[in-house]
Amino acid sequence: MCGVDKVEKTEEAIEAILLENIRRREDNSRKFDPISGEGSIGPRFKAMLKFKPTEGPREVYLPTTMKDLRLTRENYEELRLLHDFAYWAARCVKVKRKGGGDDVEFLLNRPQRRLVEMFEDMRRRDCPIRVILLKARQWGGSTCAQIYMAWLQIIHSRGLNSLIIAHQAVASYEIMDMFERMVKNYPEKLTMKGVGSTRNTFRLEESNCKIKVGTAERPDSCRGGDYNLVHCSEVGIWKQTGGKQPEDIVRAACSGVLLTPMTMIVFESTANGTGNYFHREYQAAKNGYSQFKPLFISWFEVDHQYSLPFRNEAERRDFASRLWEGRDAETPRNERSQPGAYMWWLWQQGATLESLAWYEAERSKYSDHDQMAAEYPSDDVEAFANSGAHVFDHYKVEQLAAGCDYPAERGDIRDGEFIPERTGDWQVWKRREEMAPGEEAYFDNRYLVVVDVGGRSAKSDWSVIAVFDRRQKEGPEVVAQWRGHTDFDLLTRLAANAARYYHDALLVIESNTLETHDRERNLEGDQSHSILSRLREEYWNLYQRGNPADAITQGGGGRYGFHTNIRTKPMIISTLVEAIRDGLYTERDKECLNEYRAYERRQNGSYGAITGHHDDLLMTRAIGLHLMLHELPPLPEPPRSGDSPRTHWQQRRPNFASF
Repeated sequence: MCGVDKVEKTEEAIEAILLENIRRREDNSRKFDPISGEGSIGPRFKAMLKFKPTEGPREVYLPTTMKDLRLTRENYEELRLLHDFAYWAARCVKVKRKGGGDDVEFLLNRPQRRLVEMFEDMRRRDCPIRVILLKARQWGGSTCAQIYMAWLQIIHSRGLNSLIIAHQAVASYEIMDMFERMVKNYPEKLTMKGVGSTRNTFRLEESNCKIKVGTAERPDSCRGGDYNLVHCSEVGIWKQTGGKQPEDIVRAACSGVLLTPMTMIVFESTANGTGNYFHREYQAAKNGYSQFKPLFISWFEVDHQYSLPFRNEAERRDFASRLWEGRDAETPRNERSQPGAYMWWLWQQGATLESLAWYEAERSKYSDHDQMAAEYPSDDVEAFANSGAHVFDHYKVEQLAAGCDYPAERGDIRDGEFIPERTGDWQVWKRREEMAPGEEAYFDNRYLVVVDVGGRSAKSDWSVIAVFDRRQKEGPEVVAQWRGHTDFDLLTRLAANAARYYHDALLVIESNTLETHDRERNLEGDQSHSILSRLREEYWNLYQRGNPADAITQGGGGRYGFHTNIRTKPMIISTLVEAIRDGLYTERDKECLNEYRAYERRQNGSYGAITGHHDDLLMTRAIGLHLMLHELPPLPEPPRSGDSPRTHWQQRRPNFASF
């Protein structure tokens, strides 16, 4: 491309950025009038209503739930307050003005409208309200949740008791102050009286309901009872107190809340790293395993707070030019800035130029990105990935989620067959591919079975059997998995049955785990070798370490199983880092991704799962992928394959051992 063409393309790109920025700013600031209802929450219809005999009709936008109601001047206000939370909040609620001054009407900002939209969608469908909110700071998410609960209590139903749990006493005082302001300024008389001598429980006489405020610092103050609405605030920074974990406090608070309409449980917090209760609950909601729905609010959605205006159009154009020209830069200018590629990514996520200008200025306060991301996360991956100790790139882990799904079948594997059973322990995404006559070589070690040995009790580490299919153009694929607790000899039998079913697959067992368990059980001598030797009598195609040439032969001289130690563990974890980074395999189980997210390099240089997490699924992937990528020879080309050797993933890798 000649210089003139390049300049023209650059100018076109900058103009496109500036036009898109105008569109985004207009969209972010589109009209929101809670009184007329224009731009307000939820589906609406336009109505022309006459409020006074002496006035003409006025245009209002009402919730569609009011469409079939007979509206009169006498009942309009009552019905509108019942059906329209934003209207009620603007008319009836006053809150502390940020920065000081008199209390002001509670007008929902843009992130608050997103949160209420989720609440209202569940309420209108007569569903229990269950939300887990991951948020950036300083936009009033906690206040919004509490005022929504008050709307249900005051307007919707008598006797709805609420429990609010803050992370510390100071926060609980702020909550009670907010309620007292609301009651004091409410247009109708509300009577709020203390209950008992603890001063943490109050009663709204007119609604016949209680409001209790506790703190995670005092677990006894968080016991639930007859409560319908529970809000747990800043759950991510709750600490173990009085021997109780955060999950114990939540369980005590929420166990009595029925799964019925007009009940509500909200967990909200800024992130505080991975491995804690809040992180696990958010991931469960995101993966669809929980009754909760996840909501993330990024810093650039809080544009009323995190935005830096330009002084003139020339300054804005210059910023857009720097953004475009630096879009491929992977290296930051200094330790207090972000690479141009990251800033471009933020633009692609929807940030305005004004928000990016604020981010650039704010970033200069912090010596590294992790500190900035902890305060102002850009997405829900970055929110939790604020520790430099994590082994795997969280964004690359997220990319593996595209291949994850519930297993196609469950069942049992025995006698060389798969038996479908709805409650079976085997998860099977793909059954074995059937073999035609003359294709024996094509199936020789096509499948690999890897076993990570755990304990027998329910509190022990899991045992995992993972089955890989090596013959895929885009890399190995997890096709089946067993996870549970059982005796070691029964575990090896399960693994042998799976290996037989998958065309006499190569079976790899992590042998040192057996040895460790034997020592813990005070058995005489090393029983792991005898267990594996008995397995050798039942099944022939076992992996042997020692002489690599003997690893997959029947009579090799190596010891059975893969031994994980201070030499081999960094090696297989490095392979797993490479495989995740470059997308060299297809994952099927979302639980494995959770283990990747909670895996860290410790201060002493060792690797391991964060406290409270496991790494059993992870280790089967690390061992299996290392063997498939760096030890086992390439598979022979199938007789009926249409793929040329150059298109197969194994042929693209130059570092296979030569056998």
